[in-house]
Amino acid sequence: MTTTWIRTGRALLATLALAAGALEAAAAEKIRFAVGPFQPTPSDTKKAYEPFFKHLADKLGRDYELVVTTDWAGIAVALANGQADVAWMGPWGYVLAHNEGGAEAIATVKYNGKPTYHAIIVARPDTKVGTWPDDAKGMRLSLADAGSTSGWLVPTHWFKSRGIDPKSYFQYRDGASHAAQVLSVVNGQTDFASDFDRNLNALIDKGIVKSDQVKTVWTSDPLPNDPLVVRKGFDAAMTKKIQDAVLAIGEEDAKTLMPKNYTGWVRNDHSGYKLIEDAGVAVGRLKPQQAAK
Repeated sequence: MTTTWIRTGRALLATLALAAGALEAAAAEKIRFAVGPFQPTPSDTKKAYEPFFKHLADKLGRDYELVVTTDWAGIAVALANGQADVAWMGPWGYVLAHNEGGAEAIATVKYNGKPTYHAIIVARPDTKVGTWPDDAKGMRLSLADAGSTSGWLVPTHWFKSRGIDPKSYFQYRDGASHAAQVLSVVNGQTDFASDFDRNLNALIDKGIVKSDQVKTVWTSDPLPNDPLVVRKGFDAAMTKKIQDAVLAIGEEDAKTLMPKNYTGWVRNDHSGYKLIEDAGVAVGRLKPQQAAK
């Protein structure tokens, strides 16, 4: 009997040791964060967004790594390939990540208290445009890279809904970052460039662009702000902890944890990005059966 108890005890201790080792390994495993190119350079973006991700990692009791992607589509690829677990990304990039790799939105960021923003097209103040886009036909237009919501998807959809092919209507180019978009207008490299109101405000706040150097010639309807996204198959309990942590960030906390003018998060899911998905179908970048998934 004694021998049996000893064997049982040893087996139990071995099991507990294995369980403890598994827990330690899980705790030691880094959580992989990613963020899109929101600032003029990757180093600027990392500096602005890392306090937020460090806060999440601390709440989870996990070490972390943070990757800044150089284009909007790249972050969708990182999630689909399992190279990132959690990402702060643009709405269109998220929809691509959802449809191509099963990523899921869990929250939407607030900017100055609102969970929405606008796509815009800017020009130099002396550019004569009485009626947009009629008076701009044949002029130079730059759209951002094809993974950008405000820089490519939304203006492309707007033109298409009015029977306009921007590639033939304008002297067209695309593929630039948002910071480069605005600077290309200021420097006279193009007549019109797409951007989003939050980015233009940030560039003006930082003194990179002066408010009297550009004017807005077109503004979109309200769009859902950036989502916080988890990859397909990410641990459900961990996802809930992350969602709870971001929803608990109030305006005062946001002043130290988030870039300027971001004021917290609201709960959201994929349904909150349906209008972005519908635009993707309309411009031919998504198939209807993909969007229906």
